[in-house]
Amino acid sequence: MELKSLGYVGVRSTDLDDWGSFATGLLGMQPVDRTSKLRSFRMDDRVQRLVVSADDGDGLGFMGWEVDQRVDLDRLAARLDSAGVRVSWGGRLLAEERRVAALIVFTDPAGNRIEVFHGPEIASDPFKPGRPITGFKTGPFGMGHVVLNVVDVDELLPFYRDLLGFRVTDFGLAPVKLYFFHLNGRHHSFAMVGSGRASFHHFMVELFSLDDVGQGYDVAQLEDGRIAYTLGRHTNDYMTSFYAKTPSGFFVEYGWGARVIDPATWEPHETFDGPSFWGHERLYLPEPQRSQLRNMRLDAAARGVRAPVTIDCPWLDAAIARS
Repeated sequence: MELKSLGYVGVRSTDLDDWGSFATGLLGMQPVDRTSKLRSFRMDDRVQRLVVSADDGDGLGFMGWEVDQRVDLDRLAARLDSAGVRVSWGGRLLAEERRVAALIVFTDPAGNRIEVFHGPEIASDPFKPGRPITGFKTGPFGMGHVVLNVVDVDELLPFYRDLLGFRVTDFGLAPVKLYFFHLNGRHHSFAMVGSGRASFHHFMVELFSLDDVGQGYDVAQLEDGRIAYTLGRHTNDYMTSFYAKTPSGFFVEYGWGARVIDPATWEPHETFDGPSFWGHERLYLPEPQRSQLRNMRLDAAARGVRAPVTIDCPWLDAAIARS
């Protein structure tokens, strides 16, 4: 059994119409299904990647993680059951809603709903973005990544690392604990922030072109309060991105240019330079917290901390997208 990638994300929202314009007009996703209770969106050849459901509250609904075969679901279900985790099999109707062959459902120790599936439905027609973009970097890397705010990282580490098999990429211990986990060549498909509260922090989508991100940044700036983090570059995955506030209150990271790691040789390690080389000013935070993070960036800059030179290869990106 091995989880291979983030397959889909479900969110809860009190404003489905705002999500429709946000996901298509800013992110560039393609609308698929639209009902009084649900909106779903495509990013690639999969029938759906993002599902937004009407709810009295806002936040994470579920995370969908992919495995290769039905036997992998059987093995994971048995493993979870042996560890005392209650697992249920998704019925035919739920599998049809998720557009997959089969799935199991359970919750992590913090109550977050997790779905593990195999056999995603592939669309019969090409992806048509909601605004002109070159496309999303998915394929073997999955949909992107998800990040949770958690009360205590140490309480959840055994569940995600030891039981589900997420592999630690790197971690930081100050100013708060940050743990990043990989499943494939994407630097991280999952991360936890020990912020002292339980909530959905963000999900990330990666674009094939930096211009897609820059143009999205222009679109986001047309709405007051839509930008949560200014344009910047991360120290661990080297992604250039900005964060937009969603209609559900959490964020979406919209990025380009993240590093690709080799899981077979990667060694987990502690990081010390803070989350960003430059930018990523957290506009939603009070000034004392913003100042602390800003000073970490300025210190890294004063020490000449830089990302290594990488080669942007559109041909390779296109080949990965087709795989």
